Amino acid sequence: MIDPKLKSWVNIPENSDFPIQNIPFGVFQTETIDPRLCVAIGEHLADLKVLAEHGFFDDLGVDLSVFAQPHLNAFIALGQAKTHAVRMRLVDILDNDLDNWDASELAPFFLHLQKDVEMLLPVQVGDYTDFYSSREHATNVGTMFRGKDNALMPNWLHLPVGYHGRASSIVVSDTPIRRPKGQFLPQGAEQPEYGPSRLLDFELEMAFVVGKETKMGESVSTQDAEDYIFGMVIFNDWSARDIQSWEYVPLGPFLGKNFASTISPWVVTMDALEAFRTAGPIQDTQPLPYLQFAGAKSFDIQLEVSIQPEHSVATTVCRSNFKYLYWNMAQQLAHHTVNGCNIRIGDVMASGTISGPEPDSFGSMLELSWRGSQPIAMSDGSERTFLQDGDAVIMRAWCEQPGLRIGFGTARGKILPPF
Repeated sequence: MIDPKLKSWVNIPENSDFPIQNIPFGVFQTETIDPRLCVAIGEHLADLKVLAEHGFFDDLGVDLSVFAQPHLNAFIALGQAKTHAVRMRLVDILDNDLDNWDASELAPFFLHLQKDVEMLLPVQVGDYTDFYSSREHATNVGTMFRGKDNALMPNWLHLPVGYHGRASSIVVSDTPIRRPKGQFLPQGAEQPEYGPSRLLDFELEMAFVVGKETKMGESVSTQDAEDYIFGMVIFNDWSARDIQSWEYVPLGPFLGKNFASTISPWVVTMDALEAFRTAGPIQDTQPLPYLQFAGAKSFDIQLEVSIQPEHSVATTVCRSNFKYLYWNMAQQLAHHTVNGCNIRIGDVMASGTISGPEPDSFGSMLELSWRGSQPIAMSDGSERTFLQDGDAVIMRAWCEQPGLRIGFGTARGKILPPF
């Protein structure tokens, strides 16, 4: 963990997501610069390929070609020891108290303003799994569709429910999202209709990026799970509720989910989050031995969702926290692999919608508007039950304690009309 008092010679605005204690990894390009690896520092990013070419990583035993890749996968594959060494070298480079080298002279060549570059999908995602790990969310949805007495399915308190999503439609923040089309059953109708989704929704989630492979037949214990996690991103699992509710029996989500998911461009390492480790909810039904764990396995990550109608201002509609999740990441990974399913570097595993105990902490419009019965007021005087064309959904996530803030940036997507 980096000293909270450490300062950088790069100007860091107050309340920035990206102080020297963070150093999250991403991938960028410009009109004249090919895709390559970078880290965020304040309003800038540092070009790792340029730093590598000038010898700053020569003594770390790292294949320098990894810094010129269009994804983080090859870098992550170096292993935790080497990726940690690179991150700590970057701290040395950016440290205000280190005065024995000429970083300031090189700065114009390796520092770029984030607003002047295009951020790319940080990892090549081979597989994507979406969990359903918030008890509050599962209870809310179950109450709407099955009644309060049957809100949670019998298996829910015994295992982290999940399904395999579509990796090809995971996109980076600021990628527009087309309203999906499909079949749905209008209320009161006996026959389905086909057309654009009328109940388009967001789902507030976080996701972790797998940082270590397993072979088929191997499983990962809750004790070792964090050795297999490189870092975390914000995740918006867009959902077409009308398509989903018609199709999900008997096999679960399909077209209502696979059309798009948005992630933030910066992968925040687990090292950066260590100061914010915390306990999750008490699991009052004791899990089976392979899901039991010791120690604090959750993180105090504050979450926020805003909706910005086209040509208008944004309205915050949700404030939640990652620590509300009933099933933690270690349990999710242990359950995912207990049957011998192999995992690969760059795989993304999303938390499921993160809802809290209060109505303003519900992590989807389905819950916030309670299935459309309670419209949400926007700052411009309009109302929303579900998302309209032109709306932009902006998700933010950050950890904070006195003198230290570690943020994830934003995951933003604007809804466009269907083709």
